[in-house]
Amino acid sequence: MYQGSAKSIFLKVAVPQMISLLFNSIYWLVDGVFIGVRLGSLALAAAGVATPAAEMMIAVSAAVSAGACVVVSARLAKKDDAGAVSAFNTCVKTQGLIVVLIVVMGNVFLDDLVRLLGATPDIHDMTATYLRVILSFSPMLLFSYLLGGLVRSDGQPTLAMVAMTVGSLSNIVLDYVLMYPLNMGIAGAALASGIGPGVTVLLLLPHFLLKRGVLRFARVRFSLPDAGRFLRLGIPSFVMEFSIGMVTFLMNSGIVRWGYGEKGLAAYVIIGYLVLMVLTLFLGMTEGLQPAISYLNAAGEKRKLGELIRFSVMVFVVVGILAYGLVWFFSIDFYHIFTPGAEDVAVFAAEQSRRYFSGFVFAGLNILAITFFQATARTGKSLTLSILRGFALPALFILTLPTMFGAEALWVCHSVAEVVTFVVAVVFVWRRFGEGGLMMNDYE
Repeated sequence: MYQGSAKSIFLKVAVPQMISLLFNSIYWLVDGVFIGVRLGSLALAAAGVATPAAEMMIAVSAAVSAGACVVVSARLAKKDDAGAVSAFNTCVKTQGLIVVLIVVMGNVFLDDLVRLLGATPDIHDMTATYLRVILSFSPMLLFSYLLGGLVRSDGQPTLAMVAMTVGSLSNIVLDYVLMYPLNMGIAGAALASGIGPGVTVLLLLPHFLLKRGVLRFARVRFSLPDAGRFLRLGIPSFVMEFSIGMVTFLMNSGIVRWGYGEKGLAAYVIIGYLVLMVLTLFLGMTEGLQPAISYLNAAGEKRKLGELIRFSVMVFVVVGILAYGLVWFFSIDFYHIFTPGAEDVAVFAAEQSRRYFSGFVFAGLNILAITFFQATARTGKSLTLSILRGFALPALFILTLPTMFGAEALWVCHSVAEVVTFVVAVVFVWRRFGEGGLMMNDYE
């Protein structure tokens, strides 16, 4: 399945997923543009306050999806097609149960959730409206991530790219229709974000329904051990995605605490859009690489796996350096798109971005290390790195650095966390090679 040089494998699996996630992130950006231009900075702040909830939902999907893809890829490498089909059907059912819980519990406790997320009185109602729609349409969002990952594991990365790209373009069109001709306000923006992933799901389903690959829908018994295995192997991805929402929540709280107010919240929202673009480059490449790493590891192809990892490290370093250069020189032009009537917000966001993104080259390498350890069933190391970079260290630094060095230190906390995590990752990798190399076969 994965033939050719490390470069050719990388181009085949990593680039399509990077492109599809870029388009996926673009529709979140478009939401921000339409909300900021059409409804103003308060509505933009409301969407930003609601964002952690959406990110936490994605985290749940990532846990099931990543764990299932590791198991499915390993079984396909071992020619266990029946086991791969059983795992596929079990993970779909697992995701279905989770989706029902999210929709029901989210709507029942909506007001409590809005208050917990930190919405100020001025933006409470808009936040609740936006979040209600996002929660109600969460099945489409979660299944688009799950099915996209499984299609890649089944050897069709291009199909996953096309499906996610078309879904993203649908969202862009719907943003305009729902917010301008239909004048639905912030609810229209949320509705577009809910329908777009549904288009992706519709494009992916025929692959499984028409049996175009190994994976297909079948009447197989739900496997509780497999469900537990998915969640165990997917915990690092859950932490990595969940922590994005948690860090956003902590940053929002810190921005209010240190007196930056609504301007700071709005600025952090648009900084978050740029963060999304940068992290999407890394996350897209690693999501594409994960099935290949799992497959090559399970197949015992140590040399090819080592070449793929080394080539990936080189690409990640180059991408990280280029991304920071673009942030340094051109971020203010990007922010102007969202804040045509609020120059002070764009200027403030550009000033803080140089601090906020200073360690993001290490973010890419950390994400690659997490994916490698996860894809080769070293869940402990992967989970440790996920917790460190995703929550533990950012939370520690957000709570301490501004107190020690002043309010502006708030904006470097995330980068400092990435640097410290990278040091730990280097230690893990060094010890792994000392233990005998790359390979690990512990999927069952």
